[in-house]
Order: sequence, then structure tokens, then C-alpha cells
Amino acid sequence: MAKGLFDCTGKVTLVTGGNGGIGLGFAMGVAKMGGDIAIWARNADKNEAAAAALRAAGAGRVETYQVDVASEEAIVDGYAKLLADFGRIDCVFANSGRASRSRSVLTLDSAEWHDLLAVNLHGAFFTLREGAKAMVARAEAGEPGGSLVYCGSLSMFHGIAGINNYAASKGGMGAAVRGMAAELGKYEIRANSIAPGYIKTGIGGDGEMSPEMQARMAAVDAHFSAKTPIHRPGAIEDFEGIGAYLASDASRYHSGDTIVIDGGSLVYPPYAF
Repeated sequence: MAKGLFDCTGKVTLVTGGNGGIGLGFAMGVAKMGGDIAIWARNADKNEAAAAALRAAGAGRVETYQVDVASEEAIVDGYAKLLADFGRIDCVFANSGRASRSRSVLTLDSAEWHDLLAVNLHGAFFTLREGAKAMVARAEAGEPGGSLVYCGSLSMFHGIAGINNYAASKGGMGAAVRGMAAELGKYEIRANSIAPGYIKTGIGGDGEMSPEMQARMAAVDAHFSAKTPIHRPGAIEDFEGIGAYLASDASRYHSGDTIVIDGGSLVYPPYAF
């Protein structure tokens, strides 16, 4: 079936943390447009389940790798394996990250500060840096182009109490991505961030939660839905379109941006709810 403007056939997309949640949603959009996909994540069983779903959705080729993005060495080795298998990289979605375990600037210790930044900031930067190296080498050989994508957060815009290291990692990478866009544009390599709002990732389904936790999650859903013009939480399927767009030539002139995917909550005035 013709895929038109969003065709990803022959393009290789790497998604870190791509075996679930937003990463899998992004990868699914690429798969439905016929793209080849590499998944980096640590859980082998989840990797294989995600790979099967992506193949069923129409991906050209899917390979999974157990890569810990907190390690620069593991990232470099992961790219060596990926390029040996696929021979190229066209899009990188640096999606891996974790939440802050601190709830106050007053109790945020150095271990938690550095541990989170090792994944959310350093790991994301090195993932995009190594992808950029491969794209530049391809451009210098006569085939320019490529797409670098970072998974940011609304904490890049809001002051949110209690998640200082998380917000610092997202804001810092947002600035780094804009710098990449400025530096790498001459190779027709574009760099963008996406900033998700409140997203239901599917982690902890009703069968895995106590009735009390189900009630708590329902209250959280209602709270955020009331603050969103579309009046529902986001779902991982809502990232399929942005995946197909940013991995394909449809986005070839879109660079240096932070694309907000939040159902409109960022622009909702506080008096509207």
C-alpha cells in the first residue's frame, strides 16, 4: 500500500526505551509507514514483545538490543552493533528516562541528582551525538539528511515543585537539541524535541492494581482531563503520528522546535477549569 508523504520505507529509526510507553507509540507510527526499527531497552522479554507488535504493524525490519543508556560506552557499542546490522541510521528518538525520586529541593541529595542526570541528560545527549556522527558521515559521503528527536516534558516550560533534577535534565537537553539543530543543519540533519503532557502509558493495568490504586489513578485522570481542552489523558497511540512525521521526509524542513503533544493543556488558562 502506498504510504505517500510519510513513507519510512528504507529508513532506519532508533528508539531508546522503545519497548513500551511513548517510545513504543513513536516506533509504531514508523512501523505503520514501513520503516526499519531498532529498539534499545534493558528488558529482553519486553523487547521481543514490542518487536513482534512492530512487525505485525508493518515494519520492514526490527532488531532489539539490551543497551543501558546511562553508560556512554554502552551507547557507543550499541551503535556499532546497530550500524553493523542495518548499515545506516536515519532517525534517533532519545526517549529513555526516569522520574525523579526526590520530592523537594531541600532533600534532593547528590546521588539522586547525578543518577537521574546520567540517564535523562548524559545518556540522551550521547545517544543523539553518536547518531549525529553516523548521519554526518553519510552526508559527507553524498547522502545528507537525518532526524534527531528528544523526549522532553512540560517541565521545560513550567516551574514544577519537587522535580528539580528531572526538570533540569529536560530543560538542559532542550537547549542542547536546539544547538544541534543550529550546528547540523548544513548536513540537512534536523533536531527537535517533543514535550508530552499527561500520558497514560499502559504501565500497571487494572489487573495489576489494587482497588485503592485504581481509584487513585481514576482521580488523577479526572484531574488532568479537566485541565486539558481535549478533556482526556494522552495515550501512547497519540505518538504514532509524530513518529511517522519526524522519521519521514515530511518533516525535512522542521528543525529546532519543541513540539508539544498535550491535548492543549499548555495553553489552557488557569481560570478555564
